[in-house]
Amino acid sequence: MDWDKLRIFHAVADAGSLTHAGDTLNLSQSAVSRQIRGLEESLNATLFHRHARGLILTEQGELLFDATRAMVQRLDAAVARIRDSKEEVFGELRVTTTTGFGSLWLAPRLPKLYEKYPDLKIDLMLEERVLDLPMREADVAIRLKEPSQADLIRKRLMSVNMRLYASPTYLDAHGRPEKVEDLTHHRLICQNTNSTQVTAGATFTQELLTYNIESLLTVNNYFGVLQAVLNGLGIGILPDYILQDFPEIERVLPEIESREIPVFLAYPEELRASKRIAAFRDFVTEEIMEHRKLAMESGES
Repeated sequence: MDWDKLRIFHAVADAGSLTHAGDTLNLSQSAVSRQIRGLEESLNATLFHRHARGLILTEQGELLFDATRAMVQRLDAAVARIRDSKEEVFGELRVTTTTGFGSLWLAPRLPKLYEKYPDLKIDLMLEERVLDLPMREADVAIRLKEPSQADLIRKRLMSVNMRLYASPTYLDAHGRPEKVEDLTHHRLICQNTNSTQVTAGATFTQELLTYNIESLLTVNNYFGVLQAVLNGLGIGILPDYILQDFPEIERVLPEIESREIPVFLAYPEELRASKRIAAFRDFVTEEIMEHRKLAMESGES
């Protein structure tokens, strides 16, 4: 198999265009086209459907693209490990976590990490989808459940509970609920129970909705829920870690909360020796310890 042809095929499949792939590879469109034709002839298979709008992979092309994508990810991992053999902490670190945890807890703390390691280039990917760490869709993940994928190093960081919060302005205007049945007369702000979220959060929301809530605002992430709470729209279901950074909001009905949600940090076994991973892991661990200390001092449980 001609590795150079495979490299060109991967670029074309990724770009969906001979012209764009040529620009990436610094090759002419005709040179790229010749390489693709040569690869198709050697495999005795058609790899692309040609359309006026671009190229679409055939079934055989999809199979080959899956293979070249895995090869590229493995090469990236090897390059990262070689770079990590140096003492300096630098280069790209792809971090994935949920939109809520990433925007409300992690991002506000990153200035401390950059102050210590200014040459880091962090790609923070916030989404509810679980990225495939062994396939190098990301380097390290913070997840609100224990990872199920094999070949991962995992570390439990903390536990989270979903609780009820509101602004003093809202509570002064509409009253403070004394029992869960009082929520019937308040606006509840929460994630839609059909949206992607941790099971404990969805279950807690479903339980509260059985109390015939008269007014409801649903948002597809906790950042949006928090903004609505801060602006006095109602009582929001939010993770308890937000209270330290937003002490102006009040906890409502402190006797009720979701069941405990574990938070894990995970990364591939092959990145065990990565200095970038170690720097990020130690930073997050230190911030969690500080978080716990402040929670104890303020009387949070």
